Amino acid sequence: MAFYRPEQGMQSHLAALIDRLADDGRPGLHDQISVTWVRYDGSSPTSGSGMGAGWSDQKQRYPASVVKLIYAVAAEHWLQRDFIPDSEELRRALLDMLADSSNDATGLIVDLLTGTTSGPTLRSPFREQWEQQRFVVNDWLQTFGWPELEHINCCQKTWGDGPYGREKAFYRGDNSNRNALCTAAVGRMLEAVMTDAVLSPPACQRLRDRLLRSLDLTARAADPENQVDGFLGGGLPPKSLLWSKAGWMSEARHDAAWWMVEDQPPTLLIVFSEGRKQAADEALLPKIAKALVAYQAI
Repeated sequence: MAFYRPEQGMQSHLAALIDRLADDGRPGLHDQISVTWVRYDGSSPTSGSGMGAGWSDQKQRYPASVVKLIYAVAAEHWLQRDFIPDSEELRRALLDMLADSSNDATGLIVDLLTGTTSGPTLRSPFREQWEQQRFVVNDWLQTFGWPELEHINCCQKTWGDGPYGREKAFYRGDNSNRNALCTAAVGRMLEAVMTDAVLSPPACQRLRDRLLRSLDLTARAADPENQVDGFLGGGLPPKSLLWSKAGWMSEARHDAAWWMVEDQPPTLLIVFSEGRKQAADEALLPKIAKALVAYQAI
């Protein structure tokens, strides 16, 4: 069951939009994209109060850097429960992980969350103990009881060149243990962050501060990796407010966004697109956002 109320008009509009985008030189898009789209009625919505639509939104896909949102929520929960010590270095890593999508910062956060470190391949029984620890975020996520989280996998660090040693072995030979998320799971978690429904209000506010993006063209030009251009924020009017976490690699272009356009209530939009062609397509996600903004203005 969706965390939003399904709305047929939105569902029809979303399906037609994907049809048009596929016909516009994107063969195979229907199978390579997942979407969760939710609209809210008021300026201060509560969790579960939105109307929405989805496209393959329960399909598990490699989330790239979008998984960093999950790790950031986990870190704030660990801090709230006193599982890990607070420090300036931890705060710096959390900011860099979300604001700049730093893989190095993410590595530190995963180490702190799980009590593990990277290194040479381990022998039994140390390998099994290490792997059990690396599943601790998954175990925590299952305590939520959210159906969207039932089949997810958030146990791997994010990489530039890729994993080595025990990290490579942990991926399994067929990469079957890669991180996996669906857009519905990301959508529900982002909504919970934006509505103070997953942690204390101060903790959720800290997460929102790190997710806030500038739509100023000068600021974006000065930062080529701004997580706006080529992503959902690139399709928003310049005076919008945007909170987001993008994910991009050679075979994926994703974004998880919450925005407010002028006097309109908030919108939640999660888009995962797969394949080398979609990963290189800097127009796809902005076009989706622009089309859905236009629909809401009707």
